[in-house]
Amino acid sequence: MTTPSTKLNVGLLFGGRSGEHEVSIISAGAIAKGLLMGANADRYQVQPFYIQKNGAWVDGEKAAQVLESKAPIVTDETNKPNLWQFPASAASIDLWYLVLHGPNGEDGTIQGLMELMQVPYVGSGVLASSVGMDKIAMKMAFAEAGLPQVKYYAVNRSDIYSDPCRFPKLCDDIEAQLGYPNFVKPANLGSSVGISKCRTRAELEKALDEAASYDRRIIVEAGVTAREVECAVLGNDNPKASVVGEITFDSDFYDYETKYTEGRSKAYIPANLSPSVVARIQEMSVKAFKAIDCAGISRVDFFYSEATDELFINEVNTLPGFTAMSMYPQLWAASGIEFESLVHQIVQCAIDRHR
Repeated sequence: MTTPSTKLNVGLLFGGRSGEHEVSIISAGAIAKGLLMGANADRYQVQPFYIQKNGAWVDGEKAAQVLESKAPIVTDETNKPNLWQFPASAASIDLWYLVLHGPNGEDGTIQGLMELMQVPYVGSGVLASSVGMDKIAMKMAFAEAGLPQVKYYAVNRSDIYSDPCRFPKLCDDIEAQLGYPNFVKPANLGSSVGISKCRTRAELEKALDEAASYDRRIIVEAGVTAREVECAVLGNDNPKASVVGEITFDSDFYDYETKYTEGRSKAYIPANLSPSVVARIQEMSVKAFKAIDCAGISRVDFFYSEATDELFINEVNTLPGFTAMSMYPQLWAASGIEFESLVHQIVQCAIDRHR
């Protein structure tokens, strides 16, 4: 336990170069308040570090203003900053609280930098972060662990931007293996960015082209009639699972706009599921967490088919959102861990992992 004279100096790292930049700012604002709430005020002091969209790091008043205003700093994209030049105050940080969503934030890149810094940091290491970001690698790891999944088809950008003879054959194969409806997704983006639901050949062709504009690896998944349920996991080598929540929404599928527009989706916590189904979800969540060597914090998403009583793991999110609408803190609140205690436990997980 720290004392007021020996507060842990926490570097709150947020923003980043991904499409989830704005979500990161909102999550960081909530976490900053949590780290200075109640007993945490005697444990921690928080230094915000904001990564602009051009990759430059900003600290001090400028970073604090972004947290307060929730508005990104407008940058000149033609200006190439020295990306290896960090603020001098970074050297004083005892622990980094990473609040970076998407590429360059939860894909193992920033985690590798943290390892080189030799300072504890919140969340999973390089392996789990990179596997958890790449949906194809993640599905291969889950298959090896024996976790049930919907049928899927992995595609490279080169398959889509190929000669006119190969692309129709690719679409033929996808139709034969998955049928319709199916979902086309960039393999390495979060928050449902670039995802399309396809019911026809024309929609499939357009979706593949759009996904390829985001990523060189694309995944196509078979559509299922199922409920979307989520479970939060907290811990390191002996993690625990939260109650299970369910997401319902008013759109055709859970896309970016639906996810982050108030009133478009609704969370039911706990989900109206039988105790046996909840137990299966919790067990599979911990199994998935361990399968890719997660640490500290993760949210595991599933599809549950009531008609067949089948569960399909969808994905693990190794740095889930912490906004007011985010499931992760809500799931733990319903499990008896309030926000102040939650962020404290997450920090302690980072310290224990570093040791």
